Parts: sequence; structure tokens; C-alpha cells
Amino acid sequence: MWYLSILQHFRRLLRPQRRLAIFEACLIGLVSALAAVLLKSGVGWLGAWRVQTSFLLPAWFVLPGVGLSFGFLAGWLVERVAPETSGSGIPQVKAVLANVPIALDLRVALVKLVGGILALGSGLALGREGPTVQVSAALASQLSRWFPTSPDHRRQLIAAGAGAGLAAAFNTPIAGVLFVVEELLQDFSGFTLGTAILASFIGAVVSRVLGGRSLDLNLALTASKTNFFVQDIPFYLVLGILAGLLGALFNRGIISSLTVYRRSLRFGLPARVGLAGLVSGVIVAMLPLAFRDNTGLREILITGEASWSIAAIAFLSQFILVLVAYGSGVPGGLFAPALTLGAALGYLVGIGEHSVLLPLGIESGLPITFALAGMGAFFTAVARVPITGIIIVFEMTTDFNLVLPLMIGSVTSYLVAEKLVPGSLYDKLLEWNGITIKKESSPEGIMTSLTAKDVMQQQVETLDAEMPLDEAMQAFARSHHRGFPVLEDSKLVGIVTQSDLLKIRDRNLGNDIYLKEIMTPVPMTVTPIHTLRNVLYLLDRYQISRLPVVDGRKLIGIITRGDIIRAEADHLNCDNGTPGIRPQPSYVVYQTRSPSTGRGRLLVPVANPETAAILLQMAAAIARDRHYEIDCVQVMLIPRHSSPSETEVRTAKSRRLLRQAEVLAKKWQIPLHTQIRVTHDVAQAILETINEQHIDLILMGWKGNTSTPGRIFGNVVDTVIRQASCEVILVKLGTPQPSFNRWLVPMAGGPNSPLAIKLLPALITLGKDPQIRLTQVFKTSELKPDMSVSEQAIRHLMRRRKLSSTVVALPVQANSVAEGVINLVKTEGYDVVILGASREGLLQQAIQGNIPEAIASGVESTVILVRGAINN
Repeated sequence: MWYLSILQHFRRLLRPQRRLAIFEACLIGLVSALAAVLLKSGVGWLGAWRVQTSFLLPAWFVLPGVGLSFGFLAGWLVERVAPETSGSGIPQVKAVLANVPIALDLRVALVKLVGGILALGSGLALGREGPTVQVSAALASQLSRWFPTSPDHRRQLIAAGAGAGLAAAFNTPIAGVLFVVEELLQDFSGFTLGTAILASFIGAVVSRVLGGRSLDLNLALTASKTNFFVQDIPFYLVLGILAGLLGALFNRGIISSLTVYRRSLRFGLPARVGLAGLVSGVIVAMLPLAFRDNTGLREILITGEASWSIAAIAFLSQFILVLVAYGSGVPGGLFAPALTLGAALGYLVGIGEHSVLLPLGIESGLPITFALAGMGAFFTAVARVPITGIIIVFEMTTDFNLVLPLMIGSVTSYLVAEKLVPGSLYDKLLEWNGITIKKESSPEGIMTSLTAKDVMQQQVETLDAEMPLDEAMQAFARSHHRGFPVLEDSKLVGIVTQSDLLKIRDRNLGNDIYLKEIMTPVPMTVTPIHTLRNVLYLLDRYQISRLPVVDGRKLIGIITRGDIIRAEADHLNCDNGTPGIRPQPSYVVYQTRSPSTGRGRLLVPVANPETAAILLQMAAAIARDRHYEIDCVQVMLIPRHSSPSETEVRTAKSRRLLRQAEVLAKKWQIPLHTQIRVTHDVAQAILETINEQHIDLILMGWKGNTSTPGRIFGNVVDTVIRQASCEVILVKLGTPQPSFNRWLVPMAGGPNSPLAIKLLPALITLGKDPQIRLTQVFKTSELKPDMSVSEQAIRHLMRRRKLSSTVVALPVQANSVAEGVINLVKTEGYDVVILGASREGLLQQAIQGNIPEAIASGVESTVILVRGAINN
């Protein structure tokens, strides 16, 4: 292509690397500004058309209609072309910077740009700043492909693009730089700062010029002047506390909204976003006219034109509208909503201060000052970037009167929010999507994460306070210890060391004295919850070599410098076998992802290549019937003394097994996600996958018996049955070759029998001419059972699916359920038995044994055990 030769010419011209980096930073700043202006103009034009149309036609029709249609179109575009553009975009950028394999290229930039214009212009209460960051980072990533560089250089250019996007969106170059170093990279190196500063500066300048503002930095958002008095400080503290509380609640609400949409509204992304647009339009149509323009609403609050009622309605409505919109997966950000919510909250606090101080004749600050300080405080509570929160509002206003209010409010809100809901919202959004960014470990981390109880020696040699001195000397002679705790009535009263014995010799004291006369009384101690950092500080501060660990006055252990050194060495060597230290979680060494288009997720752990294909066929049948996505996990065990995150493993065999699943999923046109996990414990790895990927159903294979003492189905299966909150399907495949034509379904009338019936329409598609028998077992001493439950199940099957197969309901007489089912299978040759059972029913041992396990062990046919979802 012609442009490739031009790019090669530029690469030759701009060597060495520093010159190339300067050129790339300038280019990134320019394209980021152009993208920001285009997104702003597009959203502004579409939003203005929407608002104007709502004045010409009935708002109750226009606003919901525009939200539904454009929201559906935006969701369709995202789902079909670039699923990575769903949501804010900042979590995706942060994941890419942490070397997570997520697409970030020109395709992502274009879809995010168009999807953002459609979604935000339709009236959804989200911001364009997050999308601008992702668009700019994607453009920077594409440029880094055209100008090949090292991986570290590419990461810094992507971060510079993200900073330039934020700077261009808000016209705040310093905030763009701080966002890069405070949230995205946590890197203050000269190269990172240089590229980020240059890109952010150019992005802000170009955006300001093209966006209709001059370069006069004295232009502020507010025409009125702000003020600040000493008597305002308590109210800014109150503002910070409220912002921290409500910001933490807002973050919790975001995660809850995503969960509700995924688990309760199980339809495609276009329908979810369209529904969010419809609901948002209905709500906005019922609100005052000012609420139809989100940007205009914020400006009303920070110019002092709003009443307290408008501010209160603004906070409540925006809070709800943001949760409704973001949970749908719409391409929109949270920065602008956080600023609007903060402005409303600050305005209310300012009005409250005025009403309190005015009757007392005390001068008070203007509500607009509180509104602007509230913007920074709430932004900080949501994004957890206090420095960026302070600077971004200051740069938007260029008002030095705001510096102290912003600092007080933002720092207070950060401390409160971090105490209530620790951690970055973007990290939690990534974790919700099953992506965990691994932070580099360090001895400093060990010093703060481990406590004295984790490291102390529990077996402690002690001496009695009434022990004669000569016996104490013999104890020292026999032991390698240089000091002993001294107890009296089982309570710590002192400590004696070799130094104390030397003092006795220097003083020429006799050997007929007791230990309590020479010991050091009231020794320095630590509690079990003291961190190693605190322990080491005390050892250094008082120049001692050991510290007793006490609970009250009871001695429970002792900790020395050697114990701390061993703990650090164990961590560096990844030795986690020490009792009391929490086992390490599993580690993902390989994964692939498909677009998330399903209503739920089905997990299939694969281990045996001989049975994997049949299990995957069963999973596909269920996934097609329920419109689920399939998660396929392969677990690799490593020794306990090795660390899952640092152990080298060979994944070729596992990847071949997963490729088999990928081929089948492509044939069935079902979204498939795969991963390989390295772990110490298979069951724990499966449970972690269930929680991280929000699994709705797990389908597992089982060999049919176990030799593990105290276990019903085996270590792994028993643990999953007990602890997994999702629906569980356990499959023992028949021998020698499983068939799926003749089905037997025992009906006991319990809560999980309908689950077996619910699965039948999907699973019988595995056979050619399936025949189904529903049966109820009754004893010879009992009357013939009521078959109404089975008849109702037949009617349900007929309504659920037009079955060409035969479905009958017949009882069977036997001494026990297990005996009756086993005899039926053997005499009439059923291929599959499907049982519904609770968690307790699957694991409880009765006098006659476990019924599902007895049936599975007693027949050679395929047995499917179903357990419904539970709430742990």
C-alpha cells in the first residue's frame, strides 16, 4: 500500500527512538483531539435534535422512542462488530496495559465512536469521557502497530493516548497526565511522563481550538465568583463524608446493575441497551425540561440557577438513570455522571450551610463553590483518583478559591469510600468480567499482609518466675535460645536473656536468688494481629531479637527476626505450605474469549479426551435450548510447594483439547470461552471459575464411583456440589458406547424433579428416535401412587416442545427407589437415567446408602444427576 512506504520513510527520518517517541506523542495528541471533537459534536448534534423534537412532539413519545431505537442500534453495532467496546472503556484500556489480551485497534475505535454517538445522543445518562479515553487509546495502539516498537514502549503510548483522550474531553491537560500515572500505569518514569504530557497538551489545545473555545485560560465555567471562608471547613468535611458514602454506594450499584441485567434480563445486548433507552426516556419525560440535556443540567447546578428541589431531584434521578444505563452494557462512561452527581450533592450541602449560618448572622460560602467542590469529591469517591479529581475541576474552572475546598472534600471522600468499598471501580469491573490484574509482589507486600500469628512459633520454651537462678542457667546451657519468656500463673510477667545473666555475674550475686528478681519485667510484646511491618519496627526500635505474642496476658507464641526472614524467603520461593497462610488461588495461563451474546453461562470442565466430545455435545444442546454461552476450562495440577502464578507448565496438550471444543462450538454457532488454569486444587479452581465468570450452570463428568474415604462422588465433585451456588449437572457416561434414545426419569415429587424435566427437551436432541418414561417407585405395602405429578410433567413437555417421541408415565413397585430404578434399567434396557436431587440428597448417607450414587454405580447406562441453584 502507498501509505506503508510513507510510514517507512517517517521511521527512517525520525530515528533515533526518542525523536520517534516525540513524533508519536504529538500524533497521538492530534488524533485523540480530533476523535474527542468528533464524538462531542456527534453527541451534541444528536442530543440537540432529540431535545428539540421533544418540544415539537409529545415528550412521552419522542424520548422513549429515540432511546429505544438508537439504543438498540448502538447495542447491535457493538455486539456484531466489536463487543470489546461495551461499557466505559477505561477498564478495557487498563486491562490492555496489564498485558491482558483484549482487542484495542482501529476497529474498536470506530465502533466505540459511532456507538457512543448513538447511545449518548439518544439520552442515556452516561458520559463521553470514558469512550473518548478508549477511542484515543485504541488509535494510539493502532499507531504503535504502524510504527513497531517494544512492548513497554507500546504500553506507554497507549497510556499517553488514554491521557490525551481525557485531556481532550475535558480540556484538562494536567488531569490527563495525572490520570495516566495515578490510575492506569502507576509509573512516574521520565519517558511515561514525557509522552503523556506532550500528548495531553496537544490533545487539550487542539480540542479547545476546534471545540469552539479560545486558548484564553481565564475562561471559567462559572460567570459568578466563588468564595471560601474558615467557617465553611466543617461543611466541606460533611460534603466529603457524604460523597464518600454515596460514591461507595454508587460503585456497589454499578456492579449490582450489571449482575441484574446479566442474570435477570437474559437477552442480547441490542435489546438490553434498547430497554435501557426506553426506561430512561420514560423517566426523563416525567422530569422538568432541564433534565433533557445532561450537560445543561450540570451547568445549571454550577452557575447557581437551580433551587434545592431541582438539585435533589437531579441527584436522585441521575443516580437511578446511570445505573439503568450502565448495567445494559451501553458504550458510555461514568466520569460525567459522577461530576453531575457531585455538583448536585455539593449544591445541596451549600444550601444547607446557608440555611444554618444565615439565621446566626455568619457569612457562608456560595452554593456554587460547594457544587464545584462536590464534583471533585464525588468523582474521587467513584474513580479513587484524588489528585486527578482535584486537578480536573481546578483546570475546568481555573479558580484558585477552589483549591482548598477541593482538597478537603476529595481527600475526605477518598478515605471514606476506600474504607467502605476498597479498591478501584475499574478493577472491580474487570473482576466482574473474569479478568484479574495481577499486581507485582514484593517483600513490602508480605510485611503488610502477614501478621504475627501467621509467622510466630507456637511451641515456646518458657521459665517459671519462681525458678532458682542455677536452674535458669542450666536451661540456657541446654538450649540454643538466648532468651526465655517468664511466666507466673500461666501469664507472661517478664523476659530473661543472656544479657541479664551477665549483669548478675558483674554484680557478684549469689545463685540462691529467683528468676523474677533478675528478669526484665513488663516486656515489650505484640498481639496476633500485628503485621510483620509493626513487629520489625519494634525489634529495630528497641534493639531486641524476639517478641512474645500475647492474647491479653496469655502467651500464645514468640516471633524472632529469623522467623521474619524465613517468611520473606518462603514468599520469594513461593513456598505456601506454612500452616495458617492462605493457599494461593489458581492462575489462568491461557484463555480465549468470544462475544458475550448469551443469556447465561454454562461451564464444562474437560479433563478426559475420550469423554470431552460427548460432554461438549450435551453442553451445546443445553446452551442452544437456553441461549447460553459455554465456558470450557482445563485444570492443570502442580505440586503444593510451587506457585500457580510462577510455575512453568506445558499447555500444548490442554490447548489441543480446548481447540476440539472450539471447533465444535463454531460448528454449532455457540459463543465459547476457553481457559487453562494452574492450581493446587481442582475443585477450588472450578469454584473460582464459577464465581469469576458468573456461571449459571456447570456440567461435569463423573466415572461412577469413588474410592476416597468419606466421599460420595469424590473430592472434586463433592466439593463442587456443596459449594457451587449455580445449577449442577453431573454425568456418568454409559459403557461401552453411550446412547441417548431410551430415557428413564424417576419422579419423586421433590423440588428438583422439575429440573430434570426442564432439561429433557434439550438433551433428547442427542438421540435419533427418543422414547421417554416417567416413573414413580412405590413399595409393596403402599397404595399405588398418585401419578398427577408425572402427568403434569408430560403436559409441560408437550407445551415446551412438540415431541415426536413417545412419552409415558408408569409406576413401578420395589423395596427402594434405587432398587426399582436399577431393575427397570436392566430389564427394559434404558439408555439414560436422569435424576433431580438437592445438594443434601446428593451427599447425604442414609442407612441404604446414597440413592443417586447407588443408581449410578448399579447400572451401565448413562446417569445424569441434576441439582438446582442454591444460595450459600
